[in-house]
Amino acid sequence: MWSVRKRVKQKRRIMVSLCAVAALLLAVVMRLSRGGTFFTCPLICSCTADTLSCTGHTESTARATSSTNNNLRLAHLPFTEVQSGTFRGLINVSRIEISQSDSIRKIRGEAFLSIYNLIEISILNIIHLSVIEKGAFTDLPRLRYLSICNTGIRHFPDFSRISSLGLDFFLEMGDNTQLNSIPANAFQGISKADTYMNLVRNGFTEIDSHAFNGTRLEKLILKDNWHLIKIHDDAFEGAEGPTLLDVSSTALHSLPIRGLREVKILIARSTPSLKTLPPLENFAELQEAELTYPSHCCAFHTWKRDNRETAVFGRFKNLTMLCNMANQADSMDPSGEDLNDINFHYPDLELCVSSSTFKCTPEPDAFNPCEDLLGHTFLRAITWIVTVFALVGNLSVLLVLLLSHQKLSVSRFLMCNLAFADLCMGFYLLLIALADYRSRQEYYNHATDWQTGMGCGVAGFLTVFASELSIYTLTMITLERWHTITHAMQMSRRLRLRHMVTMMAIGWGFSLLMALLPVVGVSSYTKVSICLPMDIETPVSQGYVVAVLVINVAAFLMVCSSYAGIYLSVRNPNVPTRHGDTRMAKRMAVLIFTDFLCMAPISFFAISAALHMPLITVSQSKILLILFYPINSLCNPFLYTIFTRAFRRDMCLLLSRCGCCHAQAEFYRSQGLSGVTLAPRKKSLRKSHSNQFRAYHIKLQGCFFNKAAT
Repeated sequence: MWSVRKRVKQKRRIMVSLCAVAALLLAVVMRLSRGGTFFTCPLICSCTADTLSCTGHTESTARATSSTNNNLRLAHLPFTEVQSGTFRGLINVSRIEISQSDSIRKIRGEAFLSIYNLIEISILNIIHLSVIEKGAFTDLPRLRYLSICNTGIRHFPDFSRISSLGLDFFLEMGDNTQLNSIPANAFQGISKADTYMNLVRNGFTEIDSHAFNGTRLEKLILKDNWHLIKIHDDAFEGAEGPTLLDVSSTALHSLPIRGLREVKILIARSTPSLKTLPPLENFAELQEAELTYPSHCCAFHTWKRDNRETAVFGRFKNLTMLCNMANQADSMDPSGEDLNDINFHYPDLELCVSSSTFKCTPEPDAFNPCEDLLGHTFLRAITWIVTVFALVGNLSVLLVLLLSHQKLSVSRFLMCNLAFADLCMGFYLLLIALADYRSRQEYYNHATDWQTGMGCGVAGFLTVFASELSIYTLTMITLERWHTITHAMQMSRRLRLRHMVTMMAIGWGFSLLMALLPVVGVSSYTKVSICLPMDIETPVSQGYVVAVLVINVAAFLMVCSSYAGIYLSVRNPNVPTRHGDTRMAKRMAVLIFTDFLCMAPISFFAISAALHMPLITVSQSKILLILFYPINSLCNPFLYTIFTRAFRRDMCLLLSRCGCCHAQAEFYRSQGLSGVTLAPRKKSLRKSHSNQFRAYHIKLQGCFFNKAAT
């Protein structure tokens, strides 16, 4: 019994011991979480439970008893504040680092005071530090490096009392996500020497006017400030420099229009919002640029070249002769003293050899050459002419056909669809022409907005939709004419309006699908300035482009074969020959020729480019596309509708309702009336003809190209 009690007591003692150990471990973990366990008071400092003092007095006392290090590293400080005078008057300390503390909330004013040999201060990874009071850094004449990174400060620190006298100064501020802006005079008083600022990954949204006043900026790095939207135009007023400016990976929409004349290196990679540049005269000293868009490099190259030529031609009439002088001098014996000093005697020769000194990336590529949207004056003129005729012609056809009192037949229905498709092509050309007019001579400032914006997307959608619907409608018109003539004697087999509405609904669906695919990522309208889907970088995109071209070529071949069938049917040797056959043949030849002129060159060069074997450049393709691509939209309303007698009749009747063309309208009305009156007579006359002539007459009446039919 006694042994049992003894064992119970031993177990209780063991449990108590385990609990004590657990409590001790818990306390240790809690201390670790507060950052206090690893803090050891440095030899040159005096520490209490709540304060830290590292002054000249404590340093002198420590050095009298033992040797000390010139670097003072304070990690995991358990205090909530760094008090005023904490580091007052340290004598031999050159570097102070405060880091890895979860306790510090504030650094008081004059915390770093009169430390005459201090070269470097680092305040790192103190995420709960929210305030650095004014004057915290005071009288630090030899300070050359100040780093404040990964803190929670909400207001920009005060550097006005640092008064560094060093040859240069490096300021690093990074990962301070609570900082919203850089105020005016933020860096005044740091140093009068060259200053390098690395201000990265902060929460800046704007930089205020005169923010860098009073500084000599050598390098200013603002990259990875993802929320930085604006740098005030006067942000660099009162400052010298910078010579290097890096605004990569920011949300800037523009650069300041003043204060950038001394910039020699500009870096703006991965800055998609920076679509426009300030006046290029602001970059007089620029030698190297790393940008986001090729069009901006075009701007710089063009501006540099023009400035060079203007400067040289101001003194010399012949730039080629001047530069040839330099080349001849280089090819001669360089041992002569006079030749070695060629630039001294002809200082302007530097302009001849400086053309290759400017570097800019990304370079313009084959899809985005350095030119305006339309590039050539004659191309602009042709574009406006084609645009006006396409819009006026197709709009007239639509209005006359829709407002006419005539019954909506199959032919009229198809003509309305064709006119609408070609009208969309006219609107595409109008958008291109207006964009070119708006961006002339400075397309580099509009290229990105245009090609990535809604304007180019709408233009690209319109042109693909219009092209496919127009080709599809032309094919339907040709097939309908062929079917009508081939089955002229079989009235039951003639196409009705409801049949054609179904067929055209399929055509509209197909055209909309082809136009929408680039919008959802299959190819792209943003590849080139004229907004055509020329992106073939992926197999799907390449397949899309090739498929569209092959379908268009197949449609063209079907139209040609149908026209040939129509002509052969009418030219049947069993039917008496009439003069109308020749007229019909000529009109068919014109229609086929315009289709061929539109489709053949574009399809040939486009298919070769889609197969990664381009035969012409984008600049040359613009000429091809403007001259040939809209030919159908220009010619269709005239060849199919406006030049027909029926359209002239409907036009006169419509104008008569508006008070015009009364005489001609009465003439057409009387013809229609006489046609009705004489109908029985014509019917009786027809009975005397042979069945062959009756069939021939029906065929001509059904043919779309007959002068009296639409």
